[in-house]
Amino acid sequence: MDVLRRAVGDKKLTYLGFSYGTALGQYYANMFPDRVRALVVDGVLNPNAWIGQGKARNLLQETRLRSADGAYHALHEILVRCAKAGEDRCSLASGDPVASYELVAQRLRKKTLVVDDPDLGRFTVSYADFAGATLGALYSPYGWQDVVSLTEQLLVLTDPAAATAARAQARTAVAQRAATARQQRGYDFPYDNGLETFLTVDCTDAYHPKDAAAWPSLSGKEDKRAPYFGRAWAWGTAPCARNTWTVRDEDAYTGPFNKRTSAPVLVVGNYWDPATNYQGAVGSAALLPNSRLLSSDSWGHTAYGTSACVTGAVDAYLLTVALPAKGTLCTGDAQPFVEAPEAARAEASKSSLARQGEPGRGEPKRLPPVVAPLPVVGTLTVR
Repeated sequence: MDVLRRAVGDKKLTYLGFSYGTALGQYYANMFPDRVRALVVDGVLNPNAWIGQGKARNLLQETRLRSADGAYHALHEILVRCAKAGEDRCSLASGDPVASYELVAQRLRKKTLVVDDPDLGRFTVSYADFAGATLGALYSPYGWQDVVSLTEQLLVLTDPAAATAARAQARTAVAQRAATARQQRGYDFPYDNGLETFLTVDCTDAYHPKDAAAWPSLSGKEDKRAPYFGRAWAWGTAPCARNTWTVRDEDAYTGPFNKRTSAPVLVVGNYWDPATNYQGAVGSAALLPNSRLLSSDSWGHTAYGTSACVTGAVDAYLLTVALPAKGTLCTGDAQPFVEAPEAARAEASKSSLARQGEPGRGEPKRLPPVVAPLPVVGTLTVR
């Protein structure tokens, strides 16, 4: 990152990092605190929790980060708001939404559901599929729609006494979901190495428990603290056990993470983030003495693009180095069971935001101010 900064002629770094990109941003801020022009981290990993300091290095990374807590809080809040919204806005509110979700989970734990659709084929739906689909839905600002509809459909399909017409309708809907998910697992190239790259980064960046055999009991404890999602988040790092992943990077930066930077770090936290718990943003802002916390009552993973409030504050800081006021709390345009205007729906996509910012043919690029380049101190060769 520092080589790239010099290569484009920037005296100091301008950076916007999402999710794991927030760890990279905090690494840079603390390794080169004098080279920060405007640095924003959104969907924040507390770096001490990510890496594992002292005795905490023997804990599961999930025990330190509490990603599953964020996911569970988001799910529970959606189900509670469903009940308050009533049947007109949330059909699952005909009963107790919280109890209905748990009932589906219990049924699928006991027996995997087999869905036979005459047009789409045969699919199985396990408890893990249900929890995984829910977690995936929570990544979207509009994820509550999928949470409610999937729970409703599986509530019918796991009930032998359900009406025939209702079962047929639910069967088609679930089969369509499963068929779409199966298609999305395909790639345009022969092999996807996403798992290997994730593990290479995480197992090398962070410390993890010593013994791989400890994961079953440790992950079970996570599920008790954060139902449905604790075990899932915990198992993601099982290959990183120190008696199986034995390679370490002696140059990996492991702190400190409390340096005073030459310009403030804008730390953006989303209340209902299912992957990077809001407390990660709070903790990181507390670590950095020259930082500003921007909070957002919004949904999905990361907050940029979920409202004009967050997007405008981040853009303003990156372009003009003007911070939002202390204590600023934004509200996401998309709120469960409240109809959002079409303009807000369109803005919620980060890819659409990127396209909006793309210069037209012949139009100059819109970048932060570039200062005179530093003297060349080395040669970068790309092969």
